[in-house]
Amino acid sequence: MRGLYTAGVLDILMENQIEVDGVIGVSAGAAFGCNYKSRQIGRVLRYNTKYCNDPRYSGLRLLLTTGDLYGKDFCYKEIPERLDVFDAETFKKSPVEFYVVCTDVHTGEPIYKQLCKGDAEDIEWMRASASMPLVSNVVSVGGRDMLDGAVSDSIPIEWFINQGFEKNIVVLTQQDGYRKKKLPRALKLLLHKYPAIAHGMINRYKHYNAALEKLKLLEAEGRVVILRPTAPLGVDKVEKNPDKLRHAYEIGRKDALEKLEQIRSFLK
Repeated sequence: MRGLYTAGVLDILMENQIEVDGVIGVSAGAAFGCNYKSRQIGRVLRYNTKYCNDPRYSGLRLLLTTGDLYGKDFCYKEIPERLDVFDAETFKKSPVEFYVVCTDVHTGEPIYKQLCKGDAEDIEWMRASASMPLVSNVVSVGGRDMLDGAVSDSIPIEWFINQGFEKNIVVLTQQDGYRKKKLPRALKLLLHKYPAIAHGMINRYKHYNAALEKLKLLEAEGRVVILRPTAPLGVDKVEKNPDKLRHAYEIGRKDALEKLEQIRSFLK
């Protein structure tokens, strides 16, 4: 739900005709970031605030009855196909390259997938990227069994640079100074069916914190512009209060507006 901050940032970029060649999203960054390529300003805020209290959207009952904290059919079929339609046609026509990161549950390795069509299969890749271990079923698509991309590559800046994207705008959803902490080894018991995922989660803090240090260097070299919350977002992982979601979104808009001229100058 911290991804509502990212939605605010992306809406400001779209409203101000800030165009980039490529986007890479991880977890909520994948599920929400696709709206940049489909040019749907306000869509993320609209459907999250409207349906966050809907029992079909998320909640403990869903987790206990289906194995998914977020409703598979409601979130990834009914909303994008009927209730708040995802513009797959614009997504498909857009020249922006859009990538998501998932984690292979058998190897623990990151999978980087370019999505071009915005169709049901592409949305399944987005769902895989955003499916958190322990509260999600494994998502099988494209011949791979996958979960949350954040397990293996939370901030894929090095991979993206290696694809030729030399100037990057990085959107983080934690405040400056945040560092991820080590998770308990008890995860190995909870995830005994997927030891590679358990290993990735236990060691995630090392890779995440190392990526933050890498971003510091890149920022000092003038190779990235970083946007991160300048105030606490105040949202829970399963947020039911639409006002809190709107608050996180507005912080994203405010921070992006304050850096708008810097972004323009950087991209030139």
